[in-house]
Amino acid sequence: MTPPITRRTLLAASMALPAACASLPAAPPPAASVGPMLRGADIRGDIAILRRACTLLHPGLYRYATPAEIDVRFIQLERDFSADQSLAQAYLTLSHFLGTIRCGHTYANFYNQSDAVAAQLFDRRTHLPFHFRWIGGQMVVERNLSPEPALAPGTIVLDINGIPTSRILTTLLPYARADGGNDDKRRALLKVRGFDRIETFDVFHPLHFSVAMDELTLRIRTSSGVTRILSVAPHGKQDRKTAMRIASEDDGPQWTFAMQGATGVLTMPSWALYDSKWDWRSWLDARMADLVSANAKGLVVDLRGNEGGLDCGNDIIAHLIDRDLELAADERRVRYRKTPEDLNPVLDTWDRSFRDWGDDATDIGAGFFRLKSETGDREIIAPKGPRFTGKVVVVIDAQNSSATFQFAQHIQQLRLGSLCGQPTGGNQRGINGGAFFFLRLPGSGLETDVPLIGRFPRDPKPDAGLTPDVRVDLTAEDPATGRDRVMEAALKTAGA
Repeated sequence: MTPPITRRTLLAASMALPAACASLPAAPPPAASVGPMLRGADIRGDIAILRRACTLLHPGLYRYATPAEIDVRFIQLERDFSADQSLAQAYLTLSHFLGTIRCGHTYANFYNQSDAVAAQLFDRRTHLPFHFRWIGGQMVVERNLSPEPALAPGTIVLDINGIPTSRILTTLLPYARADGGNDDKRRALLKVRGFDRIETFDVFHPLHFSVAMDELTLRIRTSSGVTRILSVAPHGKQDRKTAMRIASEDDGPQWTFAMQGATGVLTMPSWALYDSKWDWRSWLDARMADLVSANAKGLVVDLRGNEGGLDCGNDIIAHLIDRDLELAADERRVRYRKTPEDLNPVLDTWDRSFRDWGDDATDIGAGFFRLKSETGDREIIAPKGPRFTGKVVVVIDAQNSSATFQFAQHIQQLRLGSLCGQPTGGNQRGINGGAFFFLRLPGSGLETDVPLIGRFPRDPKPDAGLTPDVRVDLTAEDPATGRDRVMEAALKTAGA
């Protein structure tokens, strides 16, 4: 149980405020007046609700900070929310605070905001008319979506509206959700590649830098080394949707499979199939059977850009083993057995069992309950036929931070295959997720995702993602040439 907040603890926290905040990113400046104005008297109470929900329910609240440090941040957040401000400023302030928890699943979720909030904050014509990556700290165009031919792949964007893109990246990093000190994941979220219906960069860049909706001024350097100034029209929501690389609301196959010589290439850009009617298990079983019948020597599983979703990787592992496999699983903990009645009205979720874990939660002290899995205290994968015995290579990048992180971790730790690409997102110290409450703050109308299950390693681990067995870093020339050096290395590793 969370100890009561007394005058003495508040005084101590207030005295510690300057020192504790010294290592935190700077608070966001006043944003453009986007959305309605909110009275501080009406929204200040949201922070007491947020604080109670986080301290009672969030399993990773103190994973990277002490209770005293968290107290100081809540005090500052309440001060910030006491002022009259626009909806945009409240959203930025809340997002900035949630970023300090350093949890990849704790944020003011773009997809879970009310229709009214989403329309006011996200549905504006303020987006860059191209897809891009951050390579070596530079914004490199990957796909031109504008009529301006100078924005060809490989072009480096130096400034946007007079602001260096390096400064934009540094400024926006604290808003991007990631686990622990994994800034690779934060940078990965801040690129725009057409895999997400709402892009993190599209949300925070125009709100923080007050981007106008009529024209963008870009200073660029072309692949031939010429520096130019361009004026381009910004894009909006429909433009982003039209340019998406995958169908976000399609019940057809979301993955592809092709043979390259004696190696199969399985491309899986997303495992977020919660609402899909596509029978992905049968499709995957059929592809693994195709591999075996073709006498394939290797399998490349391309997970680039895939944050996670369902545990689809377990069905791949099932075709690689010939006996039950007990996973070296992290301990699964929650902070409560039953939610407090006063919080239930502001907590939405899709599964009523999250409100009361009952006998599945065993009190282990120190404010935690150990949570049993569906198979009791163990996580087991049973084998499926036919078994594939060739080389397996999993292509990874910094987006892999949830179910895809865990799959890559199993592949590497159990020596089921090799990892190729760049370090993952996620964190070896454990991640939070698995079950969620959607906390609706009544004063501001903003929503915050609160993960409920924390995974904690049984042995000390570094504050980092997974390091690939075969590392291949990108260069600014890659988008210009269209060369996929990561896939080339993966195919070579698989024996193609």
